Amino acid sequence: MDRVLDEPLTKTLGPATAKVMAENLDLRTVGDLLHHYPRRYEERGQLTRLAELPLDEHVTVVAQVADARVLKFNGGRGQRLEVTITDGSGRLQLVFFGRGLHRPHKDLLPGTRAMFAGKVSMFNRKLQLAHPTYERLDSDSGEGAVSAFAGKLIPIYPACKGLESWKIAKAVDAVLPHATEAVDPLPAALREGRGFAPLPQALLKIHRPQTRADVEDAKQRLKWDEAFVLQVALARRRYADSQLPAVARRPVPDGLLDAFDARLPFTLTEGQRKVSAEIFGDLATEHPMHRLLQGEVGSGKTLVALRAMLAVVDAGGQAAMLAPTEVLAQQHHRSVVEMMGDLAEGGMLGGAERATKVVLLTGSMGAAARRQALLDLVTGEAGIVIGTHALIEDKVQFHDLGLVVVDEQHRFGVEQRDALRGKGKQPPHLLVMTATPIPRTVAMTVFGDLETSVLDQLPAGRSPIASHVVPAADKPHFLARAWERVREEVENGHQAYVVCPRIGDDLDRSAEARGSSPEDEAEKRPPLAVLDVAGQLTAGPLKGLRVEVLHGRMAPEDKDDVMRRFAAGEVDVLVATTVIEVGVNVPNATAMVIMDADRFGVSQLHQLRGRVGRGSAPGLCLLVTEMPDASPARGRLGAVAATLDGFELSRIDLEQRREGDVLGQAQSGVRSSLRVLAVIEDEEIIAAAREEAVSVVAADPDLEGLPELRTALDALLDKDREQYLDKG
Repeated sequence: MDRVLDEPLTKTLGPATAKVMAENLDLRTVGDLLHHYPRRYEERGQLTRLAELPLDEHVTVVAQVADARVLKFNGGRGQRLEVTITDGSGRLQLVFFGRGLHRPHKDLLPGTRAMFAGKVSMFNRKLQLAHPTYERLDSDSGEGAVSAFAGKLIPIYPACKGLESWKIAKAVDAVLPHATEAVDPLPAALREGRGFAPLPQALLKIHRPQTRADVEDAKQRLKWDEAFVLQVALARRRYADSQLPAVARRPVPDGLLDAFDARLPFTLTEGQRKVSAEIFGDLATEHPMHRLLQGEVGSGKTLVALRAMLAVVDAGGQAAMLAPTEVLAQQHHRSVVEMMGDLAEGGMLGGAERATKVVLLTGSMGAAARRQALLDLVTGEAGIVIGTHALIEDKVQFHDLGLVVVDEQHRFGVEQRDALRGKGKQPPHLLVMTATPIPRTVAMTVFGDLETSVLDQLPAGRSPIASHVVPAADKPHFLARAWERVREEVENGHQAYVVCPRIGDDLDRSAEARGSSPEDEAEKRPPLAVLDVAGQLTAGPLKGLRVEVLHGRMAPEDKDDVMRRFAAGEVDVLVATTVIEVGVNVPNATAMVIMDADRFGVSQLHQLRGRVGRGSAPGLCLLVTEMPDASPARGRLGAVAATLDGFELSRIDLEQRREGDVLGQAQSGVRSSLRVLAVIEDEEIIAAAREEAVSVVAADPDLEGLPELRTALDALLDKDREQYLDKG
C-alpha cells in the first residue's frame, strides 16, 4: 500500500486535531482524510438558505452581517453582543456573551461577509447560533484565508463539534499534495475505455473544484471506484463459490415432483414456472446454487421452494428448510404437509408409494419426538426437514443434505447459514427466500453473492387489499368509523388484526418518543401499546368481541396457543406487535388496523398489510396516524395506501432512509463503505460495474495482473469485512 497514505494523521496535523478526527469522524490516516469528501459546495455569491436551517444541527453558513449591537442585562452587570446576519433568504441571530464578545465586536461590522458555524438553537421562538465560530471572507483577513477560499466553490465538509468545516478544509490542504501518490484501483483498460480522469486528479477536483463540472467529473469517477471495487469483491465470492464441488440434483421423471404437480388444484403462474426453471437449472450443475428468491407475501414462494425440495429428494438427497421462529417453522411444516397430502407419509400405512417423510425439528420439541426426527434424518427416511436454528446443532446429522432453503434471510445470521452448509458431504445448494422486496441495485450490492430470482405476480384467487389513511387527530370520526368497519368484518364471519408499535408496561422505555420537531406534539407521546389499546377496545368500540393480545414477551407456548386459536377462528380480533409481520397465515383475517402507522417503515407496513386478504374475501388495511396533513410521515403513509407494488414501495423507502441504513443492516453492522455512491440513483453505474467486475474476475481470478486493484480490495475488505463476506 502507498506508504504515505497509510501515515497516521498525528504526524501531519498534530495530535489534537488528529484525535478529534479519529474520535468523531473515524479518520485516522492521510488516505482516510483524502476520502472524506465535501458534503456540498457553497458559491462565494450563493449561500445556504438561512430560511431553511434545521434545528439542533451543526451548520455552516456563509452570510453578511446586517447589524450588530451590544445589549446590557442583569442590571448592567452582564452584556451580550447580538449580530444579525442575512443571506437574502432569511435572517439569523448570532449571540456572544461575556468576555467572548470583544473580538467578534471588532470583526463583525455591518457589511462583513463570513462563514459561520455552530449549532442552531431556538430562543424566544427565533432561530439563533450561540457563540458560533466564524472565518471572515473579506480581502483584508490575511493572505491564508483568501488563498484557502480562492476557488469560487467553498467545500462544506461533514463536520462535528470542535472541528468546523473550514478546519477540515485546512487539514485537507495539508494532505492534498499526497493525492498524487494515491494508487488507482481501476484497471488501465477500463479507465481509458470509459474516459475517466486518473484518481489523483479526481481527488483534487472533489476537494478543490474550480467549477461545478469539476465536482461532477470527480464524483462519477469516485463512484465508479466504489462500485467497481465492491463488485469485484462480490464477483470473486461468486467465482470462488462456483469452484466448490456440489452434487448435481436432477429431477427424476415420474418421481415425487411429478406426483405432486399432478395433484396441484391450480396451474403454476408464468412467474412460478420461470423461477422454477432457473432453480432447476442451478440444481443440475456440479457447483452449489446460491440464489435469492424474492417475492411478495403470498406470491407462492413456498410452493416454488417446495418443488425444488421435492426435485432434490427425487435425486436421492435431502432438503432442509430453515425458519427464523418456531411459529413459522410449525406453520411451514403444516402447510407443506397439507400441500403434499399422502406424499408426506413415507413409510406409513396409507402413504403414497413415492412418498417421503417430512419432519419438524424445533428447540421446544419433546425428547421422544426429537429423537425420532433425528433418527429419520440420519437414516435418510425423512427427505424433508423443516425447523428453526435447532437444525444447526452439532447433534443433527443428515444422510445426504442436498438443498438448504432459508426463509427471511435478514433475520438469519450468515454464521448459521454456514453451519448448516457444513452438514452436507459436499456443500449443499442454497436458496434464500425473502418477502421484503429489494430494489435490483440493492440486491446487487447487499446480496451480490447471490443470483436473484423475482416472483412478481400474485397467484390467482388472492384478493386485492384496499388501504386507507385514517387521520385520527384531524378527523376523529374517521377513527370511530374504522372500529365500526372492524365490527362489520367480524359480523360477516371474518377476523381482524390491530397492530401497535410497542407492548406496554414500563420495560419499553427505549422505544419511547424519539420526537424530533419540538412543535410536533404527536411525536412526543409514547407510541401506542398493545396492552393499553386492547384494554380500551374491549371496554369501548369492540366491546363484546373476542379480543386477545400477542407480543414478543409472552411465553412461546402462550404465543402459539393464541395464534392457534386465532387461526381456528376462536378469536375475533388479535391486538399484536409486529410479531405477526412474518408468515402467519390466516385466510379468514380480512381487516388490519395499524395504530401509529407513522412509526413503522414503508417496507414494514407493506409486510404487515400482506397478512390480510389471503383468502377469497377482499382485504382492508387502515393506517391510523396523528401526524399533521403536510408532514413527511403522512406522505409516506399516502404512498403505502396508493400502491400494492412492494418494489415501488421499497424504492420510496430507500430514498427516504438513505441507503447507508439499508447497507448497514444488511452488512451485519459493518459500516457502509459507500461515500459517494447512492444505491438508488446510481443504478446504471452499479450494473455496469458489476459486468466489468465479472469479466475482470473471469479473466484473472486472483487479480495477479492488477496489484493496484488488489490493494484497493484489501483496504475495502479489512479483516472483519472479509470474514463477513466469506460467510455470506
